[in-house]
Amino acid sequence: IVDLPDERLDFLASIHNPKKKTPATVKFVDIAGLIKGAAQGEGLGNKFLANIRECSVIAHVVRCFDNPDIMHVRENANEAAPIDPESDILTINWELCQADLNTIEVRQDKVTRAIRSLGHEEEKKYAPLISAIAKIKPLLQDGKCARTANLSDDEKNAVYDMFLLTMKPTIYVANVDEDTISKGTNKYVEIVKKYADEEKSEVVVICGKFESDLAEITEPADKKEFMESVGLTESGLSVLARKTYHLMGLRTFFTGGPDECRAWTIHAGDKAPRAAGVIHTDFEKGFIKAEAYAIDDLRQYKDEASIKAAGKYRQEGKEYVVQDGDVLFFKFNV
Repeated sequence: IVDLPDERLDFLASIHNPKKKTPATVKFVDIAGLIKGAAQGEGLGNKFLANIRECSVIAHVVRCFDNPDIMHVRENANEAAPIDPESDILTINWELCQADLNTIEVRQDKVTRAIRSLGHEEEKKYAPLISAIAKIKPLLQDGKCARTANLSDDEKNAVYDMFLLTMKPTIYVANVDEDTISKGTNKYVEIVKKYADEEKSEVVVICGKFESDLAEITEPADKKEFMESVGLTESGLSVLARKTYHLMGLRTFFTGGPDECRAWTIHAGDKAPRAAGVIHTDFEKGFIKAEAYAIDDLRQYKDEASIKAAGKYRQEGKEYVVQDGDVLFFKFNV
């Protein structure tokens, strides 16, 4: 579980000087790597696929460094493979595509039987699903991810409950060596970026060895100095956490006071009562209104009294869609 770095929370805390500061978090599940044949149960294949099915976003770590002392495998756990990021990506994606093909074919059989027994009306009901499968299936057979299919909203909704692995948003994490940190790229990273661009996915460059060493440093000043020594202003893991947070459709609002300044997680588009319920279910049940201002208003006007004087302090009702960076105070009655 990784704390989500957020300078807005740091700023809010600098105004209130609270006893406690609580950031938002992102949960990463470290899944063992897989080899060719995982979709047929090779190695840890079945467990690997089950774990991915439970995740919101896939962070696909790709080796982007040379080191003869660290064995690299692709098709056989006992044989070293050459460093080839594109081949590694294609191997994983092929296995995910095979698993999705199996899911789709099972659903197709059910739909075909339903139409055969219930007739034309049933066929109309399944039309968005049938057309979505017609677009997705050839891609999967080609080893291409379902998320690259050009689907309408109705078609996306029709396949949603299949939880296709290759529909999940993916970030490619290029794992580099320490010599590459300051440059931020190498020949392998460029290959990953080219592949990611083609499927409109993002790439984050990190050095696993450096991140491991950084995690062992407890003093903030020492952490900062260690990062600056290689030209970083923040850790790669922090960048990854922030990007995955947004890719999951998550947003942040804040509460602040002398006891605690806290970042709360909501989904993009959530209205004020739902945001209140994140703090406590009673807040949502008895929601009356939300008092709100933007964190940037606090930056500009320095304190809440000045925000009110400038007319930027708002009273929002049940239909208000909470914005990323709002500072909220809820009124409720149960």
